[in-house]
Amino acid sequence: MPEKCKPTNTGDFLFAILVLALVVFGIVMVFSAGSYVSMVEYGDSYYYLKRAGMWAGAGLGAMLVALLVPYRFYFRLAPFIMLGSVFLLGLLFTSLAVIRNNAARWLGVGELTIMPGEIAKVAVILFVAWYLSAKPNRIRSFLRGPLPMLAVGALCFFMIAKQPNLSTAIIVFGLIIGMIFIAGIKWSHFAILATGAVSSFIFLFLYLREKDPDGYQMRRITSFMNPFAYIQDDGWQAVQSLLAFGAGGVLGSGLGKSIQKAMYLPEGHNDFILAVIGEELGLIGCLILLTVYLLLIYRGARIAIHAPDRFSMLIAAGVTILFAMQVVVNVAVVTSIAPNTGVALPFVSYGGNALLLYMFLAGLVLNISRYAKEVKPA
Repeated sequence: MPEKCKPTNTGDFLFAILVLALVVFGIVMVFSAGSYVSMVEYGDSYYYLKRAGMWAGAGLGAMLVALLVPYRFYFRLAPFIMLGSVFLLGLLFTSLAVIRNNAARWLGVGELTIMPGEIAKVAVILFVAWYLSAKPNRIRSFLRGPLPMLAVGALCFFMIAKQPNLSTAIIVFGLIIGMIFIAGIKWSHFAILATGAVSSFIFLFLYLREKDPDGYQMRRITSFMNPFAYIQDDGWQAVQSLLAFGAGGVLGSGLGKSIQKAMYLPEGHNDFILAVIGEELGLIGCLILLTVYLLLIYRGARIAIHAPDRFSMLIAAGVTILFAMQVVVNVAVVTSIAPNTGVALPFVSYGGNALLLYMFLAGLVLNISRYAKEVKPA
């Protein structure tokens, strides 16, 4: 267990500012991107604005709790959080699951829902950090270090992919691999692990193409290659996203002046909010946003480097890897470089569960930054 120690500083102020700036920007863009849909679906153009503000307030509370409660508090809780996460994933295979858009990713009633797949991301970060720091030498043995983590990853992958939610399943598995790498896995073991992961995804693709060529997952994988050929079906969203970027040009059409958000672009306030940002704020606005994310990832990596112990280092690294993966995958999807995966843009896309959990993780990283062993000028 991490040794008790007192905070050495007030924390990484820039990291906090970057997170809060993204949240505020996200509220503004959710209002802009979702105002038309809000009016059509709920008769209130402020519906998504009010809910985004409510979730941001709850997220701020979660962030403060994570900031104030010493990070070592989660060391003994990590395995139980992981068990709870697996239990929630299991409930998605029962009648308690809420089905939307042909996917059972939610638990709850009506608008009050939780997404076990998002909770699994938090649980995996804490669990892997606990397991690989409780006995640091485990990582040197493939059987006692990486293999048990891969087993946990495979279990989560299967349970999440069956919802179906292949994108979240891949991110959770990739998160585990990234944390194992940061923990100091042997290069020979990492080569075996990487080869197995690539082979598994190739096998999965071939299996889907052979057994279910016209199925939900296969259509998503293939339609991005030429979305205009599937414009009336699975390529519609990607095409509308590209049209939004094209209409925005370099400087954009102006905040609130998007055309694609008027029921042309599905999920314009959610997974595809970057397309609306590109249309309204242009290439310049997108580059500024991506620069903010780059700074956030840099500060997160810096916090991990100066973390006081192995447990906190792995948590900070895991959170940073998660944010980086989410941004890269989301950008790839909205620009039709990758299949449509339903991955949100951290802190900006609409989504209460994701925002609450990501702000909690940001608070946890800030907590770790308060105990930094050494703080050098940036």
